[in-house]
Amino acid sequence: MATPNEFLDIAGALTEVQRSSGQQYDTFRVRGKVFGYYWPSTQTVGLKQTLSEQQALVAERPEVFEEQFTSGGFGWVVVYLEGIEADELAELVFEAWRLSAPEELVAVVPDLAR
Repeated sequence: MATPNEFLDIAGALTEVQRSSGQQYDTFRVRGKVFGYYWPSTQTVGLKQTLSEQQALVAERPEVFEEQFTSGGFGWVVVYLEGIEADELAELVFEAWRLSAPEELVAVVPDLAR
């Protein structure tokens, strides 16, 4: 089970991540482009993915992932932190970041190792 602090550490380890807090959720951006959300009240995370990855995740483990929305050729998934391990979460967060970051940032792969 991944914890909220693990998610925040993973997201914070990525290059040029900006976190903004709202009343109900936090938004995570890289160079102004949103790649993730965190809802403390439900301990869920919303992450940008490819449409095919969104469909695969939801089909494979609907108790952990649910479709959030699609936009601009991307599919967003809600991730229930209680149902996912930190290493898998790190992969999904990195992918969400990578889909939003400019190429020069993607070339600098952060160290997400614990």
